[in-house]
Amino acid sequence: MKTLIPILLLALTAGAGVAQAAETPSALTPLPRTPLHTSDCIDTSQINEWHIVDARTAIVRTGPKRYLVKLQSECPRLGMSPPGLIFRPNRSNAVVNQGRICGEVGETVRSRNQPPCPIESVSKIDKPRFDELSAHAMRHGSGADQPTTMPAH
Repeated sequence: MKTLIPILLLALTAGAGVAQAAETPSALTPLPRTPLHTSDCIDTSQINEWHIVDARTAIVRTGPKRYLVKLQSECPRLGMSPPGLIFRPNRSNAVVNQGRICGEVGETVRSRNQPPCPIESVSKIDKPRFDELSAHAMRHGSGADQPTTMPAH
C-alpha cells in the first residue's frame, strides 16, 4: 500500500503535465488570424509612407490610418534596392476587396527583385505608436513606390 501512493501521485502529476501541455499552444501552431474588417484594410493605392522597423515588422500610413504589418518570418531585404514595398493581396481580395490588405492568408509584401514575404497579421495602430515605431525604423519610403497596376499572378 505504501508503494501504491507514490505511484498514484506520480501518475496524477504526469497526467496534469500532459493536460497542461495540451492546453498550451505549441510554437509551431499558428495563432488564429483576425483579419481587419473590409473598411479598415490597407488601401495600397493610398499609401503615404511606410517604414521597416525590423526584419519581421513594417508600418504603413494611408492618410489618417496607420497600420502595423507583422510578417510570418524574417524578411531582411524588405524595402531595399531599390527602396519600395509592393503589397499583394490574396486572390480573393484582389477581385472582391479591390486589392486591399487585411491580414488574411495568402497576402504578401515584397520589394522589387526580392521574393515575397507572407504577411502574418495587419492591425491598426494610433499615431503615437506609429511615431514611436517609425523613430526606430531601419528603412522608409513613400507611397510613390507602390505600383499603379496589379502584377499578374
